[in-house]
Amino acid sequence: MEYSKTYVAKDEHIDVQEIMDGLYYPFYMEYCRHDYIREVLGFDFETEAKNGVFMVLSNYSISFLRSLKKGDEFKVTCELFADNSGAPKLHFKQSIILNNKVMTKAVFTGTCVPATGGRPYLPASVLEKIKDAPVLEV
Repeated sequence: MEYSKTYVAKDEHIDVQEIMDGLYYPFYMEYCRHDYIREVLGFDFETEAKNGVFMVLSNYSISFLRSLKKGDEFKVTCELFADNSGAPKLHFKQSIILNNKVMTKAVFTGTCVPATGGRPYLPASVLEKIKDAPVLEV
């Protein structure tokens, strides 16, 4: 299932070249991914942190294909994939799309860890939601 949200490039995210600074693309992807995690997976970061469960990123790769400009209204997509090795990881394929053109694409990988330290894992509630997720082919 592909999930998406629409955003507008904020003036303060535009650099001297009149394009969006590369630092901000991952932030828009994070906004969308966090909404997906909360709305679709039912994992609320604040509640879970208070309960001792931290969801953290372990890796990401991003490709910048085209630049966004001031005032551009764009779509950010998020699609969940399971790990091909069965490791306790969530993979999120994401894109930033403007006028049906992919501007930026990325894969973010995350997991959960106990707030007190320990090995990565996925809570049972998350495992239940991802049992039918496609596997990320590397």
